[in-house]
Amino acid sequence: PLSPTPQADERGSPLRALVEALDVWAGVFSAATGEGQEGRSPATTALCLFRMSEIQARAKSCSWDFELILPNCKEGDKPERVQPIASSTLIHSDLTSVYGTVVMNRTILFLGTGDGQLLKVILGENLTSNCPEVIYEIKEETPVFYKLVPDPRKNIYIYLTAGKEVRRIRVANCSKHKSCSECLTAADPHCGWCHSLQRCTFQEDCVNSGQSENWLDVSYGAKKCPKIQIIRSSRDKTTVTMVGSFSPKNSDCTVRNVDTSRVLCQGKSQLNRTCTCNIPTRPIYRDVLMVNVTFSFPSWILSKRFNLTNCSSLRECSKCIVTGCAWCNSARRCIHPFTACDPSDYQSNQELCPFAIEKPPKNPEGGRFKENKSNRTNQGLQVFYIKAIEPQKISTLGKSNVIVTGANFTRASNITMILKGTSTCDKDVIQVSHVLNDTHMKFSLPSSRKEMKDVCIQFDGGNCSPVGALSYIALPHCSFIFPATTWMSGGQNITIVGRNFDVIDNLIISHELKGNINVSEHCMATFCMFLAPSLKSSKARTNVAVKLRVQDTYLDCGTLQYLEDPRFTGYRVESEIDTELEVKIQKENDNFNISKKDIEITLFHGENKQLNCSFENITRNQDLTTILCKIQNIRNANSIATSSKKVRVRLGNLELYVEQESVPSTWYFLIVLPVLLVIVIFAAVGVTRQKSKELSRKQSQQLELLESELRKEIRDGFAELQMDKLDVVDSFGTVPFLDYKHFALRTFFPESGGFTHIFTEDMHNRDANDKNESLTALDALICNKSFLVTVIHTLEKQKNFSVKDRCLFASFLTIALQTKLVYLTSILEVLTRDLMEQSSNMQPKLMLRRTESVVEKLLTNWMSVCLSGFLRETVGEPFYLLVTTLNQKINKGPVDVITCKALYTLNEDWLLWQVPEFSTVALNVVFEKIPENESADVCRNISVNVLDCDTIGQAKEKIFQAFLSKNGSPYGLQLNEIGLELQVGTRQKELLDIDSSSVILEDGITKLNTIGHYEVRMRLDLDIYFFLTQLNWMTSNVEYSDDHCHLILPDSEAFQDVQGKRHRGKHKFKVKEMYLTKLLSTKVAIHSVLEKLFRSIWSLPNSRAPFAIKYFFDFLDAQAENKKITDPDVVHIWKTNSLPLRFWVNILKNPQFVFDIKKTPHIDGCLSVIAQAFMDAFSLTEQQLGKEAPTNKLLYAKDIPTYKEEVKSYYKAIRDLPPLSPLEMEEFLTQESKKHENEFNEEVALTEIYKYIVKYFDEILNKLERERGLEEAQKQLLHVKVLFDEKKKCKWM
Repeated sequence: PLSPTPQADERGSPLRALVEALDVWAGVFSAATGEGQEGRSPATTALCLFRMSEIQARAKSCSWDFELILPNCKEGDKPERVQPIASSTLIHSDLTSVYGTVVMNRTILFLGTGDGQLLKVILGENLTSNCPEVIYEIKEETPVFYKLVPDPRKNIYIYLTAGKEVRRIRVANCSKHKSCSECLTAADPHCGWCHSLQRCTFQEDCVNSGQSENWLDVSYGAKKCPKIQIIRSSRDKTTVTMVGSFSPKNSDCTVRNVDTSRVLCQGKSQLNRTCTCNIPTRPIYRDVLMVNVTFSFPSWILSKRFNLTNCSSLRECSKCIVTGCAWCNSARRCIHPFTACDPSDYQSNQELCPFAIEKPPKNPEGGRFKENKSNRTNQGLQVFYIKAIEPQKISTLGKSNVIVTGANFTRASNITMILKGTSTCDKDVIQVSHVLNDTHMKFSLPSSRKEMKDVCIQFDGGNCSPVGALSYIALPHCSFIFPATTWMSGGQNITIVGRNFDVIDNLIISHELKGNINVSEHCMATFCMFLAPSLKSSKARTNVAVKLRVQDTYLDCGTLQYLEDPRFTGYRVESEIDTELEVKIQKENDNFNISKKDIEITLFHGENKQLNCSFENITRNQDLTTILCKIQNIRNANSIATSSKKVRVRLGNLELYVEQESVPSTWYFLIVLPVLLVIVIFAAVGVTRQKSKELSRKQSQQLELLESELRKEIRDGFAELQMDKLDVVDSFGTVPFLDYKHFALRTFFPESGGFTHIFTEDMHNRDANDKNESLTALDALICNKSFLVTVIHTLEKQKNFSVKDRCLFASFLTIALQTKLVYLTSILEVLTRDLMEQSSNMQPKLMLRRTESVVEKLLTNWMSVCLSGFLRETVGEPFYLLVTTLNQKINKGPVDVITCKALYTLNEDWLLWQVPEFSTVALNVVFEKIPENESADVCRNISVNVLDCDTIGQAKEKIFQAFLSKNGSPYGLQLNEIGLELQVGTRQKELLDIDSSSVILEDGITKLNTIGHYEVRMRLDLDIYFFLTQLNWMTSNVEYSDDHCHLILPDSEAFQDVQGKRHRGKHKFKVKEMYLTKLLSTKVAIHSVLEKLFRSIWSLPNSRAPFAIKYFFDFLDAQAENKKITDPDVVHIWKTNSLPLRFWVNILKNPQFVFDIKKTPHIDGCLSVIAQAFMDAFSLTEQQLGKEAPTNKLLYAKDIPTYKEEVKSYYKAIRDLPPLSPLEMEEFLTQESKKHENEFNEEVALTEIYKYIVKYFDEILNKLERERGLEEAQKQLLHVKVLFDEKKKCKWM
């Protein structure tokens, strides 16, 4: 048994809700295994509850909770062991996480497991654990992460993390309880009985649940459930009524004879009394054998059918009354309710019925099973020995033939197996099925949920001998079959990849003609291998289903395709050295994946001599496939080659003999060659004359065709430019803004994504008063302006304080002073003035142009903080519309999935000019399965337009986006879980980017399948179904290598041959410059959206500039006046470098900083062109562009002059605005500081700042010593270092 000692491995975390409500601490522990208590076993884990008061009472001066030996603790100060609450301890295999809460004064614990289960435990009044309920299982069986988080708004949900996903799970499965008594007996405080819906629900799911009597919670108990009763109340009448907790107002009741449909009585409720109905005792009613009683309320109806046929046969009072019959007390018999007792003495209350008390047989062991730690059992003079149980893993369906081995089994008359799983659940007691012999016996084990159970065997009621552990695991799951195609003769090695294959009983191949074929398999946990059976007598092509049998259940595992046997055309033998032969065997191209273990090659030579040939590789060409094998370490290779006769090839069950390719002899060539030469010369002379005429005619036709094609392309481009309109969606739903925290971190650390989690984790549990003493002292020190400025200047003078270090230091400082923006702004002013002093001696126009100092990065961060509200309220929507519109336009034409190049783009570098002919295909898509329960109103039939040149992955993305646009929510779907099936009539085919039908070019490059590849035409029905990512190992999100191509094809003869066969005469001449109009077309499509975005940036809403911009621009104007800078261009450049360059360009090029979206490389290229045009608008230099200028510059050349005028007006308007008072700016900064309280973990930032200080501690200390007025700061710095050094001694630091 598990003893949760201080050595146990605490895997959970303290639960604040339980501590506050119940003074209880809960954790998940694992038992130590092996010597030294160092190993940890997931097999035995436990939930343990401790009383906090007891922990605190036993705490010593030593501050550690779970450590026994510490260098700072005296021997007598060891913390005492605190025992858990025994009644609450729950032992279960592989627990990983725990979360606790209190609902309706009941303690509920949620437990995550390593095999993907979420368990729910409800503690009783004395904190006694019940048997946990499985409320959710992850199909992939990925371990549940250690932290479970409740939904902050809806307490009926809990979030669990497993693998790479976060799932929102309902905290109870109320709907599984089908009756009121079952619902309330379950004692789950989340569930209750809803009268209006007549089912078990959450309170918020019940209409009018605010009315106390419409929803019964568990505190009412099952006795309060509405129940219809027929009561014989007197000699002359029978009363029909309803008992329980409900509102009796406005109710009707009716009793009807089921056989004749005659109404026996009707009634209405009076005032606040329950409706009752009295049936008079009449002789004619004695023949009524079945009645239907209905009670109708304004919002619900309850009815019950009573069968009165067998009243006289019932011998027990309680059963008699429940059935609707009447019980005569004096006669102690059951009668028809419409007949009379004599004397008239009726029992109307079931609870008052007399009942017999059965005394249970006495068990000398007190009802408990004794467990014997030895696997030997002494029963009298008999010694029973237990060796092992086989198998040790079974599925959740149970197993009918579990074998236990040992000794002396035939000497026992009563053998029982006891399975003990979760400590708070009932044990399973199973009688032996069959004692096979003295050493073997068989048991049939029942079904169970996933868990590990301890097994022991009891002989003749004696001690229970332990056998070991038995694991109940989930049913097998198949991911894929490889290879998925084999030959008719069979014998190929087939592998199924998946999980839990070690519990299958056997593997079956199901054929439509031959039925089920049992196959011999070799299975481990994650794969199964078998030899494909022969289907030689079947038709040439057939598909068979692969199934796994577990008990009486058959699980589909996919299909295996059988094709005609491979055909070999010949072989040739080559010898480069005398000790080695190369044998090349030619065969026709097919779709088989032949591996080394499938093939065996033997070369016959001389007088029936044979040599084994070692398989090397297979090369597929356009016409034939070549199998290469080698024979090494031989003598006289040349003579063997010349004497070779045939080659035997064994492929599984297929055995073929291949003849050598005929090689004409030398004499034959010497005779035939001169004759052929003469014939060829004469033929050539005649043909040449005719061909020359034909060639000149064809050249003329080709030139005309080329000219026609060029004309068409140019005309189409012009027409598209004038006529094409992009259907921009005005209403694109909610803009997916990132919250401030993630926006700020992405702008502060654009290249260091790793900092995000350390600044945000555990913020909701952090106590503001619980700040470390050393960090508090450092916080106070950096609030000394002179000290901080001195530190920054000192750091910047260090040679190894790199540009990256300067940026990181500035960002750490911004986070540390996030709630002190007034002070941060004053630091920014001081550092900017110092930077101006440095720049004034050199080139003032270069100031703030690059990020080479702390202040430049600090300015970027400061702008991000102060303009986050303006960005969200004014610029965010047009910016998101631009990105969405640009994506729409790009996806309107072909996009090469390998290179990301597209026909529609703004950037010439990303232009797909090798574009094939394409057309639009409208698909009718049906979504068969929606994962979430709340999917009743989902639109499942959607029409989607795709291109015939789209890959299957691209088509799925467009379908998924269409589903989102139509329904507004993904409803639990994920793109990588969507599979695509083509349905034509009754035939279905799975569509994949790569499958056995994919075209493989001569150089081994695989062409990705497209919608056109499957010959999908307009308006076909595509049927969508769902499966896990690993089911198809080449679905979306696959990074394709150089061995794949899509639209941009390799320049190979093989490709030209393929194209020539399939599209003879359609090969077109392509020139990149022909498609430059597509850049203009894309620009026109987004032009109005782009201008709206630009003008939202350089406009003044309500004739007011954002506070930060007005303040900093006025600050720059004032500094220019102080320094007597009269050149207006200098101030213009300062403003441009501080706002558009440092902030807006960064935002325009990185929409993922602002929105929860993914930026593709292509979008990045297009946004770079837009950002360049944006910066050109702020430039004072006149652009001199010629015809040879880059297209990226030419694209917006005509628009730039207009934008420049608008920018000058924008700068002038800001300058003309009345200046901000210091009080206004201070109030704005104070409000922004309050907005961002508790957003970040400032302690992490302070720790990072200290790392830089301590790295250059001597240099900083020397600088402080030389500066006047910083003596106190010098002392504080030394004090901070002492505090940090003391903290380092703590090993938990």
